[in-house]
Amino acid sequence: QVQLVESGGGLVQAGGSLSLSCAGSGRTFSSGYMGWFRQAPGKERAFVGASSWSGRRTYYADSVKGRFTISSDNAKNTMYLQMNSLKPEDTAIYYCASSRAPIDISDYESVRGYNYWGQGTQVTVSS
Repeated sequence: QVQLVESGGGLVQAGGSLSLSCAGSGRTFSSGYMGWFRQAPGKERAFVGASSWSGRRTYYADSVKGRFTISSDNAKNTMYLQMNSLKPEDTAIYYCASSRAPIDISDYESVRGYNYWGQGTQVTVSS
């Protein structure tokens, strides 16, 4: 069984920062890749970023490139999403997800590319 639990969401002013954590169990971070998605009210779940467990391949949506950074800590079996220079349009429920497949042959930008999902954590950015 693979379980993912997000934490770190909250309310922040525009221009501020938040760091989200995704703690995994099982072999979640031993192979494959991890991704972050977000879903705003009335919209589909959208890709934010993804990274292979090795860290050799990392990808970001254009909307967050240069502001968000994905990292991981193998000892803690945890993935992080550092969010800087936050904007009101970043407001959404943020989800982490994982897959055990190689990232290069997977549709990592789509929700279909992931097998396991966390419960989500709310991020609200005020203007």
